[in-house]
Amino acid sequence: MTITDIITLVGAIATFLFGMSTMTDGLEKLSSGRLEGILERLTSNVWKGVLLGALVTGLIQSSAATTVMCVGFVNAGIMRLEQTVGIIMGANIGTTVTAQLLRLGDISSDNVFLALLKPSVLGPLLAAVGVVLYLFLKGGRRRIVGQIALGLGILFIGMNTMERAVSGLQDLPEFRQLFSAFSNPLLGILTGAAVTALIQSSSASMGILQAVSSTGLVRFHTAIPLIMGQNIGTCITALLSSIGASRNAKRTAMIHLLFNVIGTVFFLVVLYAGNALFHFPFWDDVMDMGYIANLHLAFNVACTLLLLPFHKLLVKIVERLVPGGDDEAPEVSFLDERFLSSPSVALEQARSAVINMGERAQEDLKLAVELLSDYDEKKLERLMENEAAIDKLENTLDSYLVKLTDRALTDPESALVSELLHTLTNFERIGDYAVNVSEIASTLHQRGIGFSDTARKEADALTRAVEDILETTLACYRDRDHDLARHVEPLEEVVDLMDDVLKNRHIERLKAGTCTVELGTQFLELLINLERISDHCSNVAMLIVRQTAPAGQHLPDTHTYLKYLHSGGDQDFDKLFAQYRDKYFAPIQTL
Repeated sequence: MTITDIITLVGAIATFLFGMSTMTDGLEKLSSGRLEGILERLTSNVWKGVLLGALVTGLIQSSAATTVMCVGFVNAGIMRLEQTVGIIMGANIGTTVTAQLLRLGDISSDNVFLALLKPSVLGPLLAAVGVVLYLFLKGGRRRIVGQIALGLGILFIGMNTMERAVSGLQDLPEFRQLFSAFSNPLLGILTGAAVTALIQSSSASMGILQAVSSTGLVRFHTAIPLIMGQNIGTCITALLSSIGASRNAKRTAMIHLLFNVIGTVFFLVVLYAGNALFHFPFWDDVMDMGYIANLHLAFNVACTLLLLPFHKLLVKIVERLVPGGDDEAPEVSFLDERFLSSPSVALEQARSAVINMGERAQEDLKLAVELLSDYDEKKLERLMENEAAIDKLENTLDSYLVKLTDRALTDPESALVSELLHTLTNFERIGDYAVNVSEIASTLHQRGIGFSDTARKEADALTRAVEDILETTLACYRDRDHDLARHVEPLEEVVDLMDDVLKNRHIERLKAGTCTVELGTQFLELLINLERISDHCSNVAMLIVRQTAPAGQHLPDTHTYLKYLHSGGDQDFDKLFAQYRDKYFAPIQTL
């Protein structure tokens, strides 16, 4: 084997790994968070978890990524430790799909269709199609499909090049001695684990083994320890991701390791003891790509069938291995950095955090309004705790979303990042204005003064309208409801109308001497803060209106669109405005 062959082999492995990475990234983008949502919601029993784990991993082609997602979900308090067991077992089955694809290299037929499926032919075809879709189409799912096709094509090309590069190794005595050494199962397991841990992909290390099988030196008794070791080596990614995580997140990573170690030890003992007693006829059989792919699948299915009935026992064992009581619950964190490797998941978690900000701001407004009529120090304390949490979430979200922009995002994902940044700013400002309202309540309480009956009724009507607009805004944002979002601007216009009328009325009361300057200042401050809350609600709703507009409907820029609505250009807007005016403004006109 010459230096040229060695360079070719290194380049082939690099090409193969790059193709694997490109394909996996494309598959994750194509999933757009839907598969991760399934993992969160549909794990009510362990059997369902196995199927879902196999499905998700089969589609994104990374058992490590699936397990890391589980670690993140447990660390964020979204999933329980028990729910992850079936998913992790299923992930080991799902990761065998790549090996089944690579076995196409064993096809030998004069049939034109079957010949096209050989990696030497299919690889360049997929790469060519992928390049056209990926480079010449801007955005959209077709570009992502192009990335997947390009990655799969490069993977096949790398595989084919590896096969040719290793063909000369079969004549080297040193290479033959190396595979003879793998007859020692412990050495085979350690080698498989080390290679997989190094490249952090059991699918990739399996592909390398399949390529080496073309030399004719891979036999059953050398392949099985390597495959077992690859299953153990892939656990390194989840173990690394659990560093610094909660106790249950560490236990999740440990379940992955324990499952593979127990399965390896059990079947190693069964196979080697069985061969010693019965001398299996297949023990020295030469393995090709198809046999290795089937062996990989059979081993992972057998491990799952063996250990699935004992899934509760696995949980108890890891609780012993990673001790600590449940009373030391980890801090819930939506924004686990483990999710950054899967942008669709990270964005969904960030969106949950933004909604949490909005809900806290809504609670603050409710508490602040209650303080105006019934001052309570405990309510004020709760409000300030919420405000501190909102500020912390804003800072954390800003940093998290900036880190996310460093990843390869699709156009819709980039748009969602922008939406989240704008929305969190609006929710944070709503929280600030709610604090301002609470300060007005504190001032009135400390000075022992209060609004007149007329002013109090006016303030009550306005606060009800603002609470309604904030509730509607949160609901339309949470559900991305276009029709509900269109209710916000008419109500905001009613709030503006009420604000103008109430300011003028109060000024008249000041002129007439029926209200003191001190009370007048506080009343006007209350009106200003409530009106600004409604303005920020309008900002959020306009984002939803624009982003959820029906296909083919072109909306002008926000300023132009609002001007169009307010000038009577939309009958639905006028109708809703009239309804909200009758509901909130009409009752105070006679005061």
